[in-house]
Amino acid sequence: MDIAAFEGLLTPGGQALLGEVGAADVSEQALLATASRLRAHHPADLVGAALTQVRLRVRARAKFGAEADHMYFTPAGLEQATRASVARHRARRFAARLDEGESVLDLGCGIGGDLLARGRAGCRGLGVDLDPLTAAVATANLRAFGLEGLASVRVGDTLAQDPAGHAAVFADPGRRTSRGRVFDPEAYQPPLTGVLDLAGAAPAGCVKVAPGIPHDVVPPGAEAEWISDGGEVKEAALWLGGLSGAREGTTLRRATVLREGAEPATLTADPRPEPPPVAGWRRYLYEPDGAVVRAHLVGEVAATLDGALADPRIAYITSDALRSTPFARAYEIHDVLPFSVKRLRAALRTRDVGTLTIKKRGFAADIERLRRDLRPAGTRECVVVLTRVGDAPVALICTELRHQLKAEDTPP
Repeated sequence: MDIAAFEGLLTPGGQALLGEVGAADVSEQALLATASRLRAHHPADLVGAALTQVRLRVRARAKFGAEADHMYFTPAGLEQATRASVARHRARRFAARLDEGESVLDLGCGIGGDLLARGRAGCRGLGVDLDPLTAAVATANLRAFGLEGLASVRVGDTLAQDPAGHAAVFADPGRRTSRGRVFDPEAYQPPLTGVLDLAGAAPAGCVKVAPGIPHDVVPPGAEAEWISDGGEVKEAALWLGGLSGAREGTTLRRATVLREGAEPATLTADPRPEPPPVAGWRRYLYEPDGAVVRAHLVGEVAATLDGALADPRIAYITSDALRSTPFARAYEIHDVLPFSVKRLRAALRTRDVGTLTIKKRGFAADIERLRRDLRPAGTRECVVVLTRVGDAPVALICTELRHQLKAEDTPP
């Protein structure tokens, strides 16, 4: 899809075609027949652009919900776009920091997901993207939600921008190439050090990074925040200047858990941490959220649960206290076995287990092959956790307690 074809979609005729395509069958099996039928009445390039948009909108619902059906995308732009719930979370932080009329310079704005979220939070902004088509898509998205008065987009090189006149900078460097994801921050496009220098020149800044970012590349004075949504770690961000909660010359780690219908839950590192105790398995097992693990805050969560680690290298917490926490899933431990397929199969048969969830940490196993070997055929459900204590592999037979925690189990 080129700019001319995309701009054709924004005309009254293009909008009508989008509506027609949206009501058609665009599945892989029917795509060729649908395209052939539409091309009999519309220009081929416009049909191709409309089909691309509708198919991207279907994929985008996972990130943007029903609003995806009113948005515009490029394949690469959708891939890198921030999930709407995460963008809203960040936008609230910008809105709390900025005064009325102050603006955010958005470098590598992509299809404009963060621009939209900040605009809805009342923040003014200027988005910059190197790709003219992507910039046109971001502009169309602002217009689709009536935000063109608060934000605008232009084509430009990220590192050539001047943050002067902006209260804050947000940057989203590219983390994918034609060969897949990029894990080295200096292989980002543009490299992380250059983006940090530019964002650090503004009074406040935020740089979106991959969740696997090494802790030692977080600059002094920055706050690193790992965010999970619906139980999955989605991304991380480095907060700078007036947006950072770190003391000067130090760094701060934060884990934030987003849950539908609930306020975000956030946890920061203890400035004087005590290593969590190590103890044998107790009555309950807690599986820390991925954002907690990435932020190296397992010890902080263990402290709130009167918990310990069965192995200091493995991010599982065990405790005799049953407490509700947004930062970990709780399981009741029924049995702890030295791992062997034969022993585990017999224990599951004794417990009449037929529906089996298998989890593992620090344990090398082919989960699907193990499930076939165990052959659960009973009527009950259970969770098997595979891990190790020292060099000894163990299997824990558990029940998840997500729906069984009571008010009296929650600490005041």
